[in-house]
Amino acid sequence: MPLLLQDMSKLKTSKELAFLHELFVATDWGERFSGLIDEHVKLPKKCQAVYVAAGTGGHAIALQERAGDDLKFLCVDENEDSLELARAKAAVLKLSTEFRQERVDDLTVEDNRFNLVVGDGSLVHSERIPKMLAEMTRVAAPAATVALSLPTFSSFGEFFSIYWEALHNCDLMDHEADVESLIITLPSVSSVEEMADAAGLESVTSWTVIEEFDYESSEKFLGSPLISDFLMQVWLETLPQGSRKQVVREIGRLINEERHEAEFALTVKATLVMGRKSQCIRTSQ
Repeated sequence: MPLLLQDMSKLKTSKELAFLHELFVATDWGERFSGLIDEHVKLPKKCQAVYVAAGTGGHAIALQERAGDDLKFLCVDENEDSLELARAKAAVLKLSTEFRQERVDDLTVEDNRFNLVVGDGSLVHSERIPKMLAEMTRVAAPAATVALSLPTFSSFGEFFSIYWEALHNCDLMDHEADVESLIITLPSVSSVEEMADAAGLESVTSWTVIEEFDYESSEKFLGSPLISDFLMQVWLETLPQGSRKQVVREIGRLINEERHEAEFALTVKATLVMGRKSQCIRTSQ
């Protein structure tokens, strides 16, 4: 069995995922989304901020360094091993940044606390985004800035097309509807803006850039930690475990067949949605 198929069939531990995220995901994928935040979010002075889904903390720490001691960051993530890496980096830089394990869509933080709330939804399941944004808004102080980055509708189109064909070729037509579900679950920019408005944000604005990730072959694509250990785990989650290796093998064959010696490109619509929390305070029920 090819190594990439063996690796994809075995789930990584949280510690392994933390190191993979730090070494291979944050340095490319993550920077496409954090760049939007750097460009459009103005850091306030002398206040408290929270970074939701901070991962291994690279971008949050960069923001903390840029802001200096006047801005106090709390960084939350669901993977404690990622937070351990973040704490180690912050300690080397002698930063006072705080790191805490939390569910990104069910924060234990009190209402109306932070003057800036930043969230990275780039690897959060689309179905969890509405609650994540609502929680980010809940913990924001009145008039605070809330900013969320995420992939939006029409992202990953090249892969979804091949995935559908692979299911058809593997006689798994009953699962072709799963591809449609993956496509429509990705929220459109306008729907995320509506979520922000419903959560209690005002003056909602968004920016979108088209990002392209190029792979020399199917082996490079399927062997990428971003694909095999993060995105593919979501894309294949509805398939029977026994069918996944066959489908992945067919996906690889189709990629190599259709790329005609050119690189396989995966296109992502990286979006930042930002607004200010209404002065009319909403509290949790």
